[in-house]
Amino acid sequence: MTNGRPPISACTYGTLKIMEFNAATLASIIQGKVDGDINATVNSFAKIEEAENGQLTFLANPKYEDYLYTTRASVVIVSSSLIPKAPVSACLIRVDDPYGAFARLLTVYQQMMSKVPAGYEEPCYIASDAQIGAHVYIGAFAYISHGAVIGENTQIYPHCYVGRNVRIGKDSILFPGVKVYQDCEIGSHVSIHAGCVIGADGFGFAPQKDGSYAKVPQIGKVVVEDFVEIGANACIDRATMGATYIRTGSKLDNLVQIAHNVEIGPHTAIAAQVGISGSTKVGPKVQIGGQAGIAGHITIAEGSRINGQSGVTKSIRKPHTAVNGTPAFEHTDYLRAQALSRKLPEMEKRILQLESLLKQLLAERV
Repeated sequence: MTNGRPPISACTYGTLKIMEFNAATLASIIQGKVDGDINATVNSFAKIEEAENGQLTFLANPKYEDYLYTTRASVVIVSSSLIPKAPVSACLIRVDDPYGAFARLLTVYQQMMSKVPAGYEEPCYIASDAQIGAHVYIGAFAYISHGAVIGENTQIYPHCYVGRNVRIGKDSILFPGVKVYQDCEIGSHVSIHAGCVIGADGFGFAPQKDGSYAKVPQIGKVVVEDFVEIGANACIDRATMGATYIRTGSKLDNLVQIAHNVEIGPHTAIAAQVGISGSTKVGPKVQIGGQAGIAGHITIAEGSRINGQSGVTKSIRKPHTAVNGTPAFEHTDYLRAQALSRKLPEMEKRILQLESLLKQLLAERV
């Protein structure tokens, strides 16, 4: 490096070890009750239909219950209310929420097994006035621009770009190839996956009399708050003025597009290929299914559920509303309309019969 920092030719990593846990220990972590051999041990995880001896799995969806009686897994996490219909060879751990308990164990396991790098790999560039916290990892070919601030324990993987005056909190991760444009803010405990672009210009163009378009400068920024996760190749545009916000705890899947001046409320989940147009405000705890499209300058109420491939063109003002279709409308009405559409051929036949009968009755009256 040419900025006066001491070069570090290699980064350090934690030690990776194979670890075993018995059923009693697992149950204590997830507050479960052991039904079987408390000494049954596992050292890895698998799907219930593929699990082998020494592996842990779970059963949350009743559609998979038949696998419970054939799985080779040593330990299976199941619902407290499950009543087996046949003998089960595996040790069971009973909990109220099997999926949530399994996710919690995966998190604990990942934390114990993960290799956390620290230090700077060569070649990379770090501006002389950048502020880098303790135990930060900066991978090869990463670029940290002037005025950037990076909190402790944050990881910046190879080929990342951190623009001028960008602020990143502690314990965050930018995976390879993430680009964060100038002035944007990333909170703590944030994960941004490979290929994401944070802070590119919003799609602002003013139509001219001659049919051309004049670019409207996008001078705002993006603010990503704490505990957010953003999937690979997602794009979040900077605001025209002010900020585009991704609020605390929200989760964005791969290939999501968030336009300028959008606000995503806390703990909202957005599946892949969703597009949200400019200046729309999405409330807290909203769920948006894959490939849904949302028009600009509207409001989505708290707890709304927008099902996959829906096209939302008007505000959803009633909290906890579920919508389907294009244009989207209330979920139960949509299901009723779907059911009626399947009966259209039969209904057409009946209408034709009634019309024929009506003509016959009118002819007889004459």
